[in-house]
Amino acid sequence: MKNIVEEPAVKYNYVSQEAYLETEREALEKHEYYQGEIFAMSGASARHNRIFTNFFGEVAYKLKGKGCLPYGSDLRIHIPKNTLYTYPDISIYCGDQESIPEDEDSVVNPTVLIEILSPSTREYDRGGKFKLYRDIPTLKEYILVDTATLNVEAFRLNNSKHWELEEYTLLSDTLSMPSIGVAIPLTEIYRTTKLAASPTE
Repeated sequence: MKNIVEEPAVKYNYVSQEAYLETEREALEKHEYYQGEIFAMSGASARHNRIFTNFFGEVAYKLKGKGCLPYGSDLRIHIPKNTLYTYPDISIYCGDQESIPEDEDSVVNPTVLIEILSPSTREYDRGGKFKLYRDIPTLKEYILVDTATLNVEAFRLNNSKHWELEEYTLLSDTLSMPSIGVAIPLTEIYRTTKLAASPTE
């Protein structure tokens, strides 16, 4: 992803989307695809995994009976407008999932995307990746959860179709996701991590 991806990546020769999908079905590791290039995705830290478990558990419980379902990072999304295939940490779908004709495992219509930041992906997730995510017509909210500091950024699409940012930096804060009718306290998101005792509260 020249001029877009800033994270360290393993790069391969140009491949078609069809070849990428065929290879990915047999791969032992996950890879992103963008405009003919494939990038290996790195593993996650223990804190990253704790935050994922906390967030996913809370949102799954609170979405019961609401017609929306969360999925973890094994679910691949595709953005036809810019060719990106990737695996968000958490994606939430309201209503029926839609996949591409070429691959039923690549879905295109998330309502909310959540990325848990790591040092190697922080700038990419905030910048280049968010720019690509904005090409998803159904996307209403994009949530970034930091693992190094107590910080959650919520980007929401307003009625004028512009993205607005709300930032949460205190343990007493509660993250609101109005598009799916869910609110999660930061104490739950950061539970079992050292950041749960942050002096910034």
